[in-house]
Amino acid sequence: MNVPLRCPDYTSVSKRAKSVNVSFKTPTRGEIAHLVIDSTGLKVFGEGEWKVKKHGQERRRIWRKLHLAVDSNTHEIICADLSLNNVTDSEAFPGLIRQTHRKIRAASADGA
Repeated sequence: MNVPLRCPDYTSVSKRAKSVNVSFKTPTRGEIAHLVIDSTGLKVFGEGEWKVKKHGQERRRIWRKLHLAVDSNTHEIICADLSLNNVTDSEAFPGLIRQTHRKIRAASADGA
């Protein structure tokens, strides 16, 4: 084909990404029949599990928790919250409910 295509480098993409505004809008409206809330852990800092396996437990491991509220009927993520790893689901629950700004018939969480 011999088509000269240029690809931007990482720095150019990073600089331009700062100026992009992404608005997250809920496509569905009205009452939520069943809201399901759960969380997962995210590793923020770490060089990989192989280093821990080879050299032993590393002291400086940073984790965050991503709390999600999902409509069980549409599987749509209604709201999310990022917190420190010591925040439980029950502590994040009221904040997630306040973010919905919609009427909720029932809500479920695993109680962790």
